[in-house]
Amino acid sequence: MKIAVPKERRAREARVAASPETVKKLVGLGATVTIEAGAGAGASMLDAAYQAAGAAIAADIAPALAEADAVLKVQRPSADEIAGIKQGAMLCCIMAPHADRATLEAAAERGLVVFGMEFIPRITRAQSMDVLSSQANLAGYRAVIEASEHYTRAFPMFMTAAGTVQAAKCFVLGAGVAGLQAIATARRLGAVVSATDVRKAAGEQVESLGAKYIFIDLPEGEGGGGYARALTPDEQKKQAELVANHIKAQDIVITTALIPGRPAPKLITRAMVETMKPGSVIVDLAAEAGGNCELTKADEVVRHNNVSILGFTDLPSRIAVDASSLYARNILNFLQPLVDKETKSLKPNWDDEIVKGTLLARDGKVVHPSLAPPAPPALAPEPQTRIPTAPPGEDSGSVPTEPPQRASAPIPPGDDATIVPPRRPSAS
Repeated sequence: MKIAVPKERRAREARVAASPETVKKLVGLGATVTIEAGAGAGASMLDAAYQAAGAAIAADIAPALAEADAVLKVQRPSADEIAGIKQGAMLCCIMAPHADRATLEAAAERGLVVFGMEFIPRITRAQSMDVLSSQANLAGYRAVIEASEHYTRAFPMFMTAAGTVQAAKCFVLGAGVAGLQAIATARRLGAVVSATDVRKAAGEQVESLGAKYIFIDLPEGEGGGGYARALTPDEQKKQAELVANHIKAQDIVITTALIPGRPAPKLITRAMVETMKPGSVIVDLAAEAGGNCELTKADEVVRHNNVSILGFTDLPSRIAVDASSLYARNILNFLQPLVDKETKSLKPNWDDEIVKGTLLARDGKVVHPSLAPPAPPALAPEPQTRIPTAPPGEDSGSVPTEPPQRASAPIPPGDDATIVPPRRPSAS
């Protein structure tokens, strides 16, 4: 069993898919691990540490990719990387196929067995493999740190001989994994924190962290898989009014509404930003998917009406050591059940719930149900011309036919996408 770990080449990506800790365990499973030289440098994981753990260091990763049974990455590979991976090899990474379907198609055409780590199912047995939770946790923490960098006042309250400095007010939209960590971090820094989420269960979690739960009165807002259900137009209007009224008095706003495969819902409008206090800061964790704020621009800091809007898409990478360590453990926990203990080779059980949930491509085809191409619209039945039967004794050729009836065009399905807050945290 040969495993290759190339260096991440996408802009602003400092993480690595294996750590010296996980390399040692992979070697213990019978794997031969090859790490590209400098792959862990951005996460302070040096080549010498990988060698001490039993890995080989390759200045040129191409030969290892051509022979590897499994390739481990953080971000999806480039076209050149895909072309260099052995046909039939397993590829484990955050594939983001909704944002880049072409790369997944290319990997499938290459004959790779592609596992999207962000598709780990939300079941108890898979919690230790949950990449989204581990990375979102750190992103929520880092969001508050970035906010403190751009906020020109103090977070905690200070009482001095010269007067009192009031504590910052922080508002978190969405109480999923990232949102809850943002709440906890802002509280540790001394801010007065409030949060909102449409799921009733989230209120208990928010209050358990010492924050105030701001909510609208509506039926249970939780849908399948821990996500929020679709809100009705009237509920959306009430939610927008809640945010608009509350945001005026806030200093820091953290938005976390990001659902894979869907554009980020717009929770904060330009008009809302213009009601905020001068010097306020918005950190938009959904910037990569278009942003929860109308003014967000990916990987930029936008200043509008003296309000700073941070659209960083690399928050986990900005805390690369811990993010890499957790991601590497997620990958290791995913791979361990796939290894045959007798042959020391990768033998996935294709009927396993976790394998089926993460498998994106196999045998040259994209196979994940959520990525199936949309069904073609149903065709209207062709009009049929009815020819009346002539009464006995009459010339049938003189009977006129009925004109064909025009078929009505099929009605396209409606788009009922609505605001959906981020996923609930997994119990740890």
